[in-house]
Amino acid sequence: MKKLKVTAKQSRREGIVLTDANKHAKALARRPYAPGVHGPDSRTRMTDYGKQLREKQKAKRIYGLNERQFSNIFAEVKKKRGNTAEMLIQTLESRLDNVVFRAGLAKTRPAARQTVSHAHIEVNGKKVNVPSYRVRPGDVVAVREHKKKKGNWTQTAETAGKKDLPSWLSMEPGMLAVKVTGKPEGTELQQPFDTKLIVEFYSR
Repeated sequence: MKKLKVTAKQSRREGIVLTDANKHAKALARRPYAPGVHGPDSRTRMTDYGKQLREKQKAKRIYGLNERQFSNIFAEVKKKRGNTAEMLIQTLESRLDNVVFRAGLAKTRPAARQTVSHAHIEVNGKKVNVPSYRVRPGDVVAVREHKKKKGNWTQTAETAGKKDLPSWLSMEPGMLAVKVTGKPEGTELQQPFDTKLIVEFYSR
């Protein structure tokens, strides 16, 4: 599968920082407007469809998904009973690469995807190298024992233990393992994109 790269130009297009990479924040601060020949003077009026599309693009790029992956996830949650917008976020957050990122075992989601793909991670004691793997409450996500001796995992253990984790993750300080205790709820469902507009986009 082709590797998806989130660029600083895309962050400017969406008007938000799509990744924790410092260059994205710097690019948006330096030029806080969408790229294009008109620069900050562009006054193009966006249609309802355009607004819905932009929110979908934000979500895709933040989580590092291509169109097929994202649309498949939406189709999956659409079939379930309940609040589609909330279930969409919960499903995106349950991806293994996202959990590795949320736990502080990687600085960015792209780095988390690479960490998983390179077989550094195990779930419940079994190696998992698929970033899209879905974790469930009760699962324990950890760095594989023999991998801890390589790279900067000792330093990561120190920093990860100090990170503020979402309520649905639990980690012992200094440990390279995190337990999934539930799902995002309440304010943790809030994201830098409008999920309701995404639901409207796919419901046209």
